[in-house]
Amino acid sequence: MRRAWWLWAGAIAVYAFLYVPLAVVVAFSFNDSRLNAEWVGFTLNWYKTLLADEAMLQAAFNSLLIAVVASAVATVLGTMAGIAMHRWKPKLLPFMVLTPVAMPEILLGVSLLVFFITAFGQESLSLLTVVLAHITFCLGFVAIIVRSRLAGMDESLFEAARDLGATPWQTFRLVTLPLIMPGIIAGALMAFTLSIDDFVITFFTSGVGVKTLPLQIYSMIKVAVTPEVNAVSTLLMLITLAMIAIASRLAPGVLKAH
Repeated sequence: MRRAWWLWAGAIAVYAFLYVPLAVVVAFSFNDSRLNAEWVGFTLNWYKTLLADEAMLQAAFNSLLIAVVASAVATVLGTMAGIAMHRWKPKLLPFMVLTPVAMPEILLGVSLLVFFITAFGQESLSLLTVVLAHITFCLGFVAIIVRSRLAGMDESLFEAARDLGATPWQTFRLVTLPLIMPGIIAGALMAFTLSIDDFVITFFTSGVGVKTLPLQIYSMIKVAVTPEVNAVSTLLMLITLAMIAIASRLAPGVLKAH
């Protein structure tokens, strides 16, 4: 009983350390004061201010555009890579696909920055380079999820399809694709989540004047943490948590892979 008590106390302390600051951010997004020093009263004015902020809305549009394009491309390429790694087990492909996942983000960001500047020049940094960078590091997560999905499936299903005269394309379209679809959707949602709230890689690969939500929030908190920052952080947090929850429901191993 004594050990159980200490385990519960330790678990509560850890979760409080993780989630109490998030709860404070959410609560103070409704605070009727520009200062976060004390609670004054409830208001929705900061969300109205947020919706009228053109710079923030443009940053949100950029983030959504980058996340949608990057997750779509990464899902297609990651699915192909996951199937190839499971079925043919090439020696070089896992290294190429999974290295961006294991590499520290700051190292990956600097490497991509040097590549873009060396290959295309300083002026090449734009939304396009951010999209390419996000595809690079999201692709590996999709490949891991799809390969994990395939690893848990019965290979006799594919053999039965071929024995019944199905071509490789028919086997993929009618058997493989429907069975791995939950993993593909989970990978797409995970890629979208990773892309929309990425800061480090976006910071290195975005050009002058290119703003995303994380970059815009960073530029705002350098002056002061206003309730408007809390409001946009709350909305971004809700989107991220919703995506992770859906992805974890579709593929139980997705969070462990992340």
